[in-house]
Amino acid sequence: MLLQVCLLRITVWCQRQYLWEVMTDFWLISVPLDKTSLTSVEKLKRTIAKTNLASSCCKFSIPDLKVGVLDSLLSVSDDLSKLDTLAESVIKKTCQCMKEVLESSDKVLENALANGDHSKNQRAALSPLKAYLKSLRVDLMNFMVKFQWDKAKYPTSLTLSSLAEIINKEVSQVEAELKSRSAAYNSVKASLQNLEHKLDGNLQTCSLNDVVRKEDLVVSEYLTTLLVVVARGSYSQWERSYESLSKFVVPRSSRKLYENGEGGVFSVTLFKRAVCEFKAKAQESKFFVRDYSFDLEEQKQREIMQLSFHKKEQYGIFVRWLKVNFSEVFVAWIHLKALRVFVESVLRYGLPVNYQALLLQTDRKHSKKLKEELASLFVHLDPTASITDVSCDIPGLCQQEYFSYICFHISTNVLDIS
Repeated sequence: MLLQVCLLRITVWCQRQYLWEVMTDFWLISVPLDKTSLTSVEKLKRTIAKTNLASSCCKFSIPDLKVGVLDSLLSVSDDLSKLDTLAESVIKKTCQCMKEVLESSDKVLENALANGDHSKNQRAALSPLKAYLKSLRVDLMNFMVKFQWDKAKYPTSLTLSSLAEIINKEVSQVEAELKSRSAAYNSVKASLQNLEHKLDGNLQTCSLNDVVRKEDLVVSEYLTTLLVVVARGSYSQWERSYESLSKFVVPRSSRKLYENGEGGVFSVTLFKRAVCEFKAKAQESKFFVRDYSFDLEEQKQREIMQLSFHKKEQYGIFVRWLKVNFSEVFVAWIHLKALRVFVESVLRYGLPVNYQALLLQTDRKHSKKLKEELASLFVHLDPTASITDVSCDIPGLCQQEYFSYICFHISTNVLDIS
């Protein structure tokens, strides 16, 4: 037992450590290709190799794009910034929806891949833990480190505004479809849950299929059997009074068919013409007469089976859609980041286009020291730049963090898995 507990703790620790290492943040920075900056980049790589300020530092390849008219770049920059916020929001919504559908954060991390391997056969041969870790290894981080511009999807011959429009259309379409698909799936899920809740609920609504037999019910031309819910503390009152609730009740016809902590279900046989009178009198005595028939119960069971089948069918379709479209939006988002780096590099460093983009995998514990190191290495680009966060409580009046170099933050931890 002690060994099992130790192994469980080690497994949980390993998962947490791996999550800390893999689900990390990136800084996409850009510096001009002047002699001083290139020397600083080499110093940065040496510093990272000797210390743990960053896990890695690699070149981020961005193709030559059409600059167009410089005056329009400011407008494009503003549009890209808004689109960046939208894309990240859709990514998080998609992951949150996936979490709700799969009902597990771990399963989300298995499915939230960017061009990852969704092969069932490949994962089936692995243990759940190994499959889980393998899924993480082919996730967002690898896509970013090995990023290559998709020229087929985003032709470099198009203008910057046209590329932004393609991404905007793609992201907006996923957002709209996510909303409609999620609503449809949740509607089926809620209907099934409501029906199941009723059948698993209190004695007034729960299913009695396994309790009531056909021989318990008298159904003839003149007679019928009713099922009455009686509170546990009212058994004696029921036994004393049920025959007097109507003069057409068959004497000594009541039997207890089912009981739980709430109370019991009793049968009583009477003439059909007295049913309305009996129900009214029973209600006055706080006895609840259930509408019950085998046909009604079978209909409810058929509804549950149909809804269960429909939910299962929709579940598979929806999960596949979420997998594919999470990947699509994440890929579009990283291309959008590349667009932003290109535009800001032209705006800040001028023409001809001459810059280098680097991808830094950050360690949150050392992010402050890494900022200080970068500020020191690239201070020549803008000596007035501050590395201090400027924050306030007034929306719209807060300045964003500004660096002497261009920097965009990319978080791969798109889902709170704590």
